[in-house]
Amino acid sequence: MSVTLLPDALRSEAYRLVRNRMAVLWSVFFVPLLFVLGGLIYHWVNKSKAADLAAAARLPADLLAAAPVNLMDGLGVGVSAMANGAVLVFMLIGAATLYAGDYRWETWRLTSARNSRVNLILGKVAVFKLAALATMATFLVAGLIYSLSEALIYGKALTIDPEGFEAGQFVLLVLLAWVRIVQYAMIALLTAVVTRSLLASLFVPVVIGFAQSFLGGPGLPLLGWEPTQWKAQLLLPGLAYDTLKVTIGGAPGQPDGLALKAIVSLTLWTLAPLTAAIAWFSRQDLSKE
Repeated sequence: MSVTLLPDALRSEAYRLVRNRMAVLWSVFFVPLLFVLGGLIYHWVNKSKAADLAAAARLPADLLAAAPVNLMDGLGVGVSAMANGAVLVFMLIGAATLYAGDYRWETWRLTSARNSRVNLILGKVAVFKLAALATMATFLVAGLIYSLSEALIYGKALTIDPEGFEAGQFVLLVLLAWVRIVQYAMIALLTAVVTRSLLASLFVPVVIGFAQSFLGGPGLPLLGWEPTQWKAQLLLPGLAYDTLKVTIGGAPGQPDGLALKAIVSLTLWTLAPLTAAIAWFSRQDLSKE
């Protein structure tokens, strides 16, 4: 592996992804835009019913406009939604395009002649990480728009009050969401390399994610597992993500060592598929695309 050629692989993959406008739209911007639209509809519907509800409860009609809107709360709204299920699923469009596109268009033989195979995989992963950051930044903007729309629709005063805003907690939640998005897409990477199929790299992670979500929720009692056990945390990265999110939020009563189990789980579910994909791809016969 030539480290000096890694930036070339990164620039090449970034250029190709940016040129694919539909993939960027659906994977980076669609869910945040849907979030903003849903927020606008929510505020409008609430405002339209506010007068009737206030009259029924014998409250002032302008009660909803009484409390000011703190713009800092919009950041909290944005960071809480950064790694929700919709984001993970739609980010797979970008992941599948990056990881399986060369199989789909039979271009691996051209690109692999100019760079090492490890660099090519790492370049794709690095570009996906940047795309994930772009999605997260868009969600922060969407959270701010949500708060602004609340102030405008209800006629509330708008404030920027940092009191109660935990910068360290905010940074950790952003980092955790980034790790979760990247971890989920590692399944798409391994699937793409093994199956050489764009559709498989889209749907296999969705099926695995859905199964893990079920097992991490109503499925735990059926298995006879406790969410604090090693096997539950290791086999269910979504549960590990939720555990760390609650821990960072400062929830009391967390068992000792639970956060460590969750960290180990997300680390393994990120590095194991990446290592397996690199190993498989390094030995793959690209003449049979």
